[in-house]
Amino acid sequence: MLQLRPVCEHCGKSLPADDAEAMICSFECTFCADCVNDILYNVCPNCGGGFEQRPVRTDEMLAQYPPTKLKIHNPVKSEQFKGILSRYKNIPPSKR
Repeated sequence: MLQLRPVCEHCGKSLPADDAEAMICSFECTFCADCVNDILYNVCPNCGGGFEQRPVRTDEMLAQYPPTKLKIHNPVKSEQFKGILSRYKNIPPSKR
């Protein structure tokens, strides 16, 4: 089950469970759409994968399975990210 993490890992922007701006990779690394598009170029800095819009859970299921309160704020370090970005930026996520 998805954790529905509450903040963007890079900028710390709040991403409530119903926020359509929340983007995740296959490992649930969570970033806002602005960071994914303008800084990460659809390349996860942790795994090199691509991002998809995070699904929204129904109110009934949110009551039964609430989002995590764990906030992961780990801003991307430009120098370390350059290698991953240059390797994957021009390759579609399904081909990485």
